[in-house]
Amino acid sequence: MRFAKGHGTGNDFLILADLDDELAMSPDFVARLCDRRTGLGADGILRVAPARGAAPGARWFMDYRNADGSVAEMCGNGIRVFARYLIGHGLAEGPELTVATRAGLRQVREEPDGDFTVDMGAPVVGGRSEATIGTRTYEGLEVSLGNPHLACLVDLPVAELDLSAPPVIDRRRFPEGANVEVVRVHGSGRLDMRVYERGSGATLSCGTGAVAAAVAAAAADPGAAGRWAVAVPGGSLEVTLTATTSLLTGPAVIVAEGVLDEAWLSVPV
Repeated sequence: MRFAKGHGTGNDFLILADLDDELAMSPDFVARLCDRRTGLGADGILRVAPARGAAPGARWFMDYRNADGSVAEMCGNGIRVFARYLIGHGLAEGPELTVATRAGLRQVREEPDGDFTVDMGAPVVGGRSEATIGTRTYEGLEVSLGNPHLACLVDLPVAELDLSAPPVIDRRRFPEGANVEVVRVHGSGRLDMRVYERGSGATLSCGTGAVAAAVAAAAADPGAAGRWAVAVPGGSLEVTLTATTSLLTGPAVIVAEGVLDEAWLSVPV
């Protein structure tokens, strides 16, 4: 079984090309691969599978799994890495392509400077809820990019918040869990963000979370510009909010490729 390793602003993924749609992706198998000590290590897995059903214009489906093996609807950093892999392996022609996801079809474009831009669709803004982080509780805005988020604006450096444990959220509002972002705005168009991702824990970046953070910042300042520079621990992303959609731009890096050892694969899980 071949694999590739890639990342988008430090949010790292294993890419498995399952071109004939034959690979069984059990939660245990995914978690074992993503283990950073006894596996290859990653925040999640991107399986390249044929697009099925109602996916006009899309040849490939991004089957994304969190590090704990759970299924996720969308991944903004992952889809850029996915597109980089497809183009690099001749599985898609650039610079523009359509990728099928559980959140629907997404248009991806390779920019002249090598970054990738994803049309993330129109964010769906819900009500307000709370997240308890450590001993403090923060109010946040519920935002969906196909996957659920609670973006909390804070008035202290985001690095000071302890995201080593899952934030406590209202499971009545988020029965499937949610990604929780802590966001500090630095004037018009600039913000810092950290995230706790459901199924993966505290990560260096989250693409859908960056969009959710920009939506929350824009909601707090209706006069703010539509373009946001989002600083995350793993680098920087750009989010553009329009009247009809949201765009996410950032790097996509393929680090290495290799083959999984058959003896490791044969160990029962």
